Amino acid sequence: MPVGNGSDEVKQSNEIKFAPILLSLLPLRNKDITSDAINTQTEFATYLVEQRKAHYYLSVKANQPTLLEDIKDHFITRSDPADYEDRVSIGHGRIERRRIWTTSALNDYVKFPHVAQAYRIEREITDKKSGRTSLVTAYGITSRPENEASPKTILHKVRGHWMVEVSHYIIDWVFDEDRSTIRTGFGPENMTRLRRFAISLIKSKKIKGVSKKMRKLNKNMRAVLDYLKITSNTTKPCGTVCLL
Repeated sequence: MPVGNGSDEVKQSNEIKFAPILLSLLPLRNKDITSDAINTQTEFATYLVEQRKAHYYLSVKANQPTLLEDIKDHFITRSDPADYEDRVSIGHGRIERRRIWTTSALNDYVKFPHVAQAYRIEREITDKKSGRTSLVTAYGITSRPENEASPKTILHKVRGHWMVEVSHYIIDWVFDEDRSTIRTGFGPENMTRLRRFAISLIKSKKIKGVSKKMRKLNKNMRAVLDYLKITSNTTKPCGTVCLL
C-alpha cells in the first residue's frame, strides 16, 4: 500500500500530518506500507507497527542524515555480489538491471523503531540509443524480518512503489488533482479514472516525457485529435473501409 510524496513544503507538512489520519480508515493488520523518505519518521513507523500491527518499507534519504550515513557506511564496506538481481527489463529505449543488498546487522545499532532489515538498491540504466550507462542508488529500511521478506520481495515492493509514484506525480502535478473542486457523489472517482485513462493513452504512444506531452496538448483539442490520429489529415488511406 503506497503512501506518496510531495514536492513543496506545504504538501510535505500536510502529508506527514495527515498520512496517519488517512490510514486510520483502512484495515492495516499485517499489511505492507511503502513510502518515500518524507514519511521516514520515527512517529510514523511506531504508529504503523505498534498501533496498526502493519509493516513498513521506507526510503532513507537526507532528511534522516544519521540513519542514511549508518546504512551507507555498512554497505560501502561490502564487496560481495548482490543478494538478488532482477531480470533485465527493456522498455522506453533503455535497458535496466536492478540489484539489492540486504542486512539485519544494523537492527540494534540504528536509532529507528522496529528496523528488521536495511537495504541498498542499485539501478543500472543503459540508454539504447546513446549507449550511456548511469547508476542510481537508493537506501531503505523495513520492519519485515528476513524470514518474512527476502531480498527479491523487498526489491519488488520498492519497485512497485516507484511505479505508483510516477502515476501519482503525473496526476497531481499535471492535472492538479489536489485542487479539484469536484467533491460529491462519484465525481472524484470518475475524474480520477478519466485522468488515468488519458495518461494511459499517452503512454501507449511510447512517449518518454508524459508530463511534457500532456502540457503541450493541454487545451488544444486539434492537437489532441491529431496526436491520436483521428482527424482526416492524420489518417492513412486504407481502402474502402477504415476501422479507426
